[in-house]
Amino acid sequence: MSTPQHVRYETDGPLATITLDRPEARNAYSDEMCVQLVAALDRASADAAVRCVILTGAGKAFHAGGDVKAMKERSGMFAGEPAELRERYVRGIQAVPRRIAEFEKPLLAAINGPAIGAGLDLACMCDLRLAADDAKLGSTFVKVGLVPGDGGAFFLARTIGFPRALELMLTGRLVQGAEALALGLVHEIVPGDRLLARARELAAQIAALPKTAVQLTKRAAYRSWPGDQAAALELAATYQGIAQNLPEHRQALGD
Repeated sequence: MSTPQHVRYETDGPLATITLDRPEARNAYSDEMCVQLVAALDRASADAAVRCVILTGAGKAFHAGGDVKAMKERSGMFAGEPAELRERYVRGIQAVPRRIAEFEKPLLAAINGPAIGAGLDLACMCDLRLAADDAKLGSTFVKVGLVPGDGGAFFLARTIGFPRALELMLTGRLVQGAEALALGLVHEIVPGDRLLARARELAAQIAALPKTAVQLTKRAAYRSWPGDQAAALELAATYQGIAQNLPEHRQALGD
């Protein structure tokens, strides 16, 4: 039996688009999706022509998180006793944040609809987030008696700060629009019919900048936070030494 394809990968010049493609389940995680998402990121990383990547969802949802049907059936990633479940998480869903942590190119989330539970966590793993004006976002694990097993407690707190993240996680409430923007959960709110176009505009703007400088800036930002000033300054000096001797720096100056 063929493996179901739950992720689509497309390129257009320097831009790649990764689409979570399980609309009948609101793009909820499956074991196949985890594997295929990591593979798509590997593909984008290996393609020298790709400068920036957009992550979005097929249909009306961005990502519904865990599959409630599988939860009820205790199947797939929800099957097994505690030790087995732990191992499933480590080898399965947690492979996604580990891969994104090493992904050197800018990664934009185009949140076209609900981003719930692990779906919100996935958006927070991305570098920038644009959301449709009607998209609802929430860390809803407590509502189904679970915890953010994909590391979401870390990613949400990194995105909006610990106190606000804790409130959203403990209440499981949903936010959207102006509140999501005010919290810093998203960078822009866009009419739904303009979302992908705007994401491509922003991605193209980043892709037009000197490639190595963009990637080193991203790496410096993540490796400097959280951390101490001395380590951040040392890292900045090292990366600047590299960037300042690259041809793209001279070209950017007009030399």
